[in-house]
Amino acid sequence: QVQLVESGGGLVQAGGSLRLSCAASGRTFSRYAMGWFRQAPGKEREFVARINWSAGSTYYADSVKGRFTISRDNAKDTVYLQMNSLKPEETAVYYCALRMSRVGEYDYWGQGTQVTVSS
Repeated sequence: QVQLVESGGGLVQAGGSLRLSCAASGRTFSRYAMGWFRQAPGKEREFVARINWSAGSTYYADSVKGRFTISRDNAKDTVYLQMNSLKPEETAVYYCALRMSRVGEYDYWGQGTQVTVSS
C-alpha cells in the first residue's frame, strides 16, 4: 500500500507562485512515475505534469509548459510542483498520484490540496 500526502496549497494572487509537495510512504520502491493533476469546480480532472521516477524525465500539459516545474527528492520520497505565473483559471484542487507501471492508470492518489488564484 502507498500513501500520498500533499501540502503547499493556498491563496495567491494572479502572477504569483506556489510550490506543492507530495510525500510518499509505503511500498513505493517499484514505482514508475508520479504526477500532478488538478480539478476545477464543475470540470473534469486534468493532467498537469509527470516525472518518471528513475530516469527523472518530465512531461507537462501544454497549458503549464514554461511556468510549472515538477521535480523529485529521492531521499525524502517527495515530489514537488513549482507553479509560477499562476492564473485565476488555474484555481483547482491539485492531486498527487503514483503509477506503478509504465502504462495504464495511476494506482494511488492523494487527498488533494486547494489552490486558489485571485484576480
